[in-house]
Amino acid sequence: MTIRTLFATRFYEDDLGDAALLEELEDACLDLARQDRAGVAWSKAHGYRGYTSYASLNDLPARDPRFADLVRLLNKHVARFAEACAFDLGGRKLTLDSLWVNVLKPGGTHSGHIHPHSAVSGTIYVATPPGAGALKLEDPRLPMMMAAPTRRADAGEDHATFVYAEPRAGSVFLWESWLRHEVVPNAAKGKRISISFNYR
Repeated sequence: MTIRTLFATRFYEDDLGDAALLEELEDACLDLARQDRAGVAWSKAHGYRGYTSYASLNDLPARDPRFADLVRLLNKHVARFAEACAFDLGGRKLTLDSLWVNVLKPGGTHSGHIHPHSAVSGTIYVATPPGAGALKLEDPRLPMMMAAPTRRADAGEDHATFVYAEPRAGSVFLWESWLRHEVVPNAAKGKRISISFNYR
């Protein structure tokens, strides 16, 4: 008998590799959460429990050298992930399309979603106090499973309908942008700080 595993979904985990920059990024994110009035207003109007620059600032690497330093490191991580995915880019490189800050207060969450019009999406975790929560990843075949039985409790991660990736400060997570994911509620007593991004 032969059983093959087909249609693998790649998920990349690594450490940013620069502890000093991580500290600087925490300061930069908290500065934005205090000073970006448009972002604060958007977050409040849309029920975001905390602050995000998603709808207010689209030039963070040009605005602040700390974010520019981050992008230089992310470019290397994304290039490695693209190679692992066997992308045929015709000699070109994936380039940053958008980058935004998330400062999630206790109880904050972000429901399941994808990132259209991008090839690779990801998050770098800046501060993850105990209980800050995982990134929940959904099997992309789920809408088509219909009458499929649930999996046994002892089934491996490769059989799971949902996988929970637990970040720590400095974690870089990357995935293909079509992969549905969500941010589980922040059960920590402090703020969970992350920077999300898209490459195309």
